[in-house]
Amino acid sequence: MRYVIPAPMLAKAAAAVPDPAKTTGGLLFEPKWDGFRGILAWDGDSVEIGSRGAKPLTRYFPELVDAALRLLPGPCLLDGEIVVATGEGGAQRLDWEALSQRIHPAASRVTRLAAETPAMFVAFDLLAEGDDDLLDTPFHERRARLEKLFDGVDHPFHLTRTTRDRDAAVRWLAEFEGAGLDGVVAKPLDQPYAPGKRTLVKIKHARTADVVALGYRIHKSGSGVGSLLVGLYDADGVLRQVGGVAAWSDKRRQELVTELAPLVERDESGEAVTGEGERSRFSGAKDVSFVRLRPERVLEVRYDQLEGARFRHTVQFERWRPDREARSCTYDQLDTVAGYDLADVLA
Repeated sequence: MRYVIPAPMLAKAAAAVPDPAKTTGGLLFEPKWDGFRGILAWDGDSVEIGSRGAKPLTRYFPELVDAALRLLPGPCLLDGEIVVATGEGGAQRLDWEALSQRIHPAASRVTRLAAETPAMFVAFDLLAEGDDDLLDTPFHERRARLEKLFDGVDHPFHLTRTTRDRDAAVRWLAEFEGAGLDGVVAKPLDQPYAPGKRTLVKIKHARTADVVALGYRIHKSGSGVGSLLVGLYDADGVLRQVGGVAAWSDKRRQELVTELAPLVERDESGEAVTGEGERSRFSGAKDVSFVRLRPERVLEVRYDQLEGARFRHTVQFERWRPDREARSCTYDQLDTVAGYDLADVLA
């Protein structure tokens, strides 16, 4: 048999953990894993891993391919998350940076990292088993079959934990962030699998911070502000880039060019000074240069998580803060999250 990998089912954001009593059939709550979404297909002969963006992930995680061939009891199509954990026993947490390093063109590097920072696959849905297509099957039945399939399946495959108790989900939202998780997902128990549809609910951590505007990149259209780069001062007084703000409307992109013009750094000839932004393995040959701004203007942004010294995702603009001095925008204002051992989440 040959499985067709579907687009993954998606989630829409909510501000709070929903009440199961207000959803027909009830809800099942799961931790929201912060990794690469993966649809893993094992047809009995070979393994293929597809991503949320239709990018094949199979070659980047040979240890998961090998483990699937050894551990999975029969042909199946799994929906889950690929994650990497680092840290000593009792203080492990998800490591996004280590995970992102796995996407590399060199096979030798992929092989080395597969041994040094092996990945795990955390399964949370079963889309097919044997000859049975389960996409139209209610989630509570898919979950029951997934639990039965995973009975006895060992590391690096894990079955995500679940609860129907809203209070427990609220507690997970607070505690599991310490292990590097991203929030909580609520899934209607009676719904079929809906590829590409946002029928699930995700509740993520949302916080605000005052940051300094460092510069901006021109929009890909060639006109207006595409993204605004922002920074924070560290303990040594060094201003460090921590992320970017995007998603401006066409009109607002043009307005920002005018508003920020007085802050543009210029050389002796009057030309705007540009800088080179930080590259990631996802940027490829993309132009990461930006127009430098004098670090004087402060804005408040919404963010969900800090990864090392940078915001984990693109942040959202909240408002300008003319009342704040740029030098007052330090890392000290950010929330400190209590540690939580990843092993306790996987248990």
